[in-house]
Amino acid sequence: MSERAADAPNVTGSPKRGLITATFGFFAGLTTIVFYGAAGPIFEEHLTLTGIFHGLLLASPHLSKAVLRIPFGAWVDEVGGRKPMLILLASTIVGIAGLVVTLFLTYPENFDMSLYPLLVLFGLLAGAGGATFSVGISQTSYWYPSDKQGFAMGAFAGVGNIGPGMVTYVLPVLIGIGGLTMAYSTWLVFVVVVTVAYGLLSVNPYYFQLLDNGNDETKAQETASELGQDIFPSGNAWDSLRESATIRRTWILVFLYTVSFGGGFTSLSAWFPTYWDLFHGFDLSTGGLLAGIFIVYGSLIRVPGGSISDRFGGENVAIVSFSIMAVGAGIMTIATGFWLAFIGMMILGTGMGIANAAVFELVPKFVPEAVGGASGWISGIGGGGTLIILPVLGYYVDFLGHIGYARGFSLFVVLSVICAGVALALKIYDPGTSEPVEDTPVH
Repeated sequence: MSERAADAPNVTGSPKRGLITATFGFFAGLTTIVFYGAAGPIFEEHLTLTGIFHGLLLASPHLSKAVLRIPFGAWVDEVGGRKPMLILLASTIVGIAGLVVTLFLTYPENFDMSLYPLLVLFGLLAGAGGATFSVGISQTSYWYPSDKQGFAMGAFAGVGNIGPGMVTYVLPVLIGIGGLTMAYSTWLVFVVVVTVAYGLLSVNPYYFQLLDNGNDETKAQETASELGQDIFPSGNAWDSLRESATIRRTWILVFLYTVSFGGGFTSLSAWFPTYWDLFHGFDLSTGGLLAGIFIVYGSLIRVPGGSISDRFGGENVAIVSFSIMAVGAGIMTIATGFWLAFIGMMILGTGMGIANAAVFELVPKFVPEAVGGASGWISGIGGGGTLIILPVLGYYVDFLGHIGYARGFSLFVVLSVICAGVALALKIYDPGTSEPVEDTPVH
């Protein structure tokens, strides 16, 4: 596909351009899942937060991320990805800008608990960036032909998911150089630059451009097909969501993904800077580096995790990966020294990353009649598990004191064992794979 087709002079763009712009929009937006987590100890100290209130503050961006992923992902099927992506990034900018202005006016002398409701609001606004996943992955899917979907999805998710890991390391370094306000101001500038670049460079896939140019759906699809596009909206995004919501197996998979990703990986991405700083005594930069290692590693291992699931079956891989999670969490529950805790963290990240991939491998098998809708519920609601897990981890600290930072991982031991049992039950149930799978892209 060329930047401008000769027989369609009003159509521009290419798959490569679509992938790059969507990926960097997602990269910038997803950074806000660690909006407060990257500097968690500073906020806890100045606001004198209890563990529960600290957990709720860290979780605030995840509420909007979870709520907005489903409707914005479905909206892409109607208008393309450009407008939804820009709206989400604009909300992110407003949230970060609000925090920067508040820090400029109050930090450090008047930065106290009275500002807590305002900080939660800014977290909710900034967290909209996390919903760029469902927008970007749908837009990327429409740009690429069927035989290149694996490459496109892997590149989009692999690069985009590194964003939070980068922030957890870079933000503490910037805080050390210029202070909290300067660090968040730099973050704001970065997101603004990416948003402006996206607005200038991004274009919708050919089908949506042709609709905007006045073509009817049939003509738009015919012309886009001639230009190389072979994946189109099925027109049943909302129907798929409604149908999948009535299927019990959808909610079983939502639970598995909540433990492995929403309540697992993303929760710990926000929690680990505080854990390494306040429990092990590392400075914020070192704690951010360790958390960043967990995030980047857990993101990248999803790629081979998908291939492993394809080869050995999602149920088998889920059983093993959740068992690995239980082992890693068990080690962290008893670890008080650095090396044992670090080993436990990496084992836990291995299990979580592979389990994330395994769950989505199970979707076409267990919900073949509504794959797209089920994937929407899984990534949306499952991604919101942070709202429960982070306050619970904070409660462990409130109830048990300093050792609660370690003992809190016992929660993941219990949940991982339950999930391994659920995955085993799914294997025994085994509905077979004879039913047809719809073409709706996985969100």
